[in-house]
Amino acid sequence: MIDLYTAPTPNGWKVSIALEELALPYTVHPIRLDKLEQKEPWYLALNPNGRIPTIVDRANGDLAVFESGAILVYLAERTGKLMPADANGRSLVMQWLMFQMAGVGPMQGQANVFFRYAPEKIQYAIDRYQNETRRLYEVLDRRLADAEYLAGDYSIADIATWPWVSIHEWAGVGLDGLANLARWRESVTKRPAVQRGRAVPSAPPPASRAEEVIESGRKMLA
Repeated sequence: MIDLYTAPTPNGWKVSIALEELALPYTVHPIRLDKLEQKEPWYLALNPNGRIPTIVDRANGDLAVFESGAILVYLAERTGKLMPADANGRSLVMQWLMFQMAGVGPMQGQANVFFRYAPEKIQYAIDRYQNETRRLYEVLDRRLADAEYLAGDYSIADIATWPWVSIHEWAGVGLDGLANLARWRESVTKRPAVQRGRAVPSAPPPASRAEEVIESGRKMLA
């Protein structure tokens, strides 16, 4: 059994989607980010960075693993699924996984901050991060012109990237002119395991509660 400490964010959804795809039993422990539960001593003992998600693998000596990309690699290696066994195939998955971890996530995350959460609208920062997110989306689109999924077959690279692309509008970044990326996004969205994982730990707030989400985000960034 795996304990999953998570919240309804793109990084959290990565792991719940992977657990659903791998059909691994897990128990969800929701973390209230707006209450700063991720900063409490008991949680920092599991994840010294004070972020979500974190897993604890009870079947492996209560091993705690933090950082969403590291968790995805751990789960893929533990099960022998969602990542090829051969060196070349594994390298391709890792390249696109790192592209998400080092590029799409941080840049789109900053676009979210300056476009949605920052109390002062700094247009230079908004443009900078929205434009860079769009550039990274264009890289994905070119790759997906030649492959159904990022590393050829469906893998943890797709699981890592989809949650961010799925909320592109929240960052104020469109998919217009990116037909391949839009096709991929729709294809991954239709996967039953993705839909189940996306609902963990709870369904995202409706659009009518956008201001509540923004206020919670500002508290976390304070």
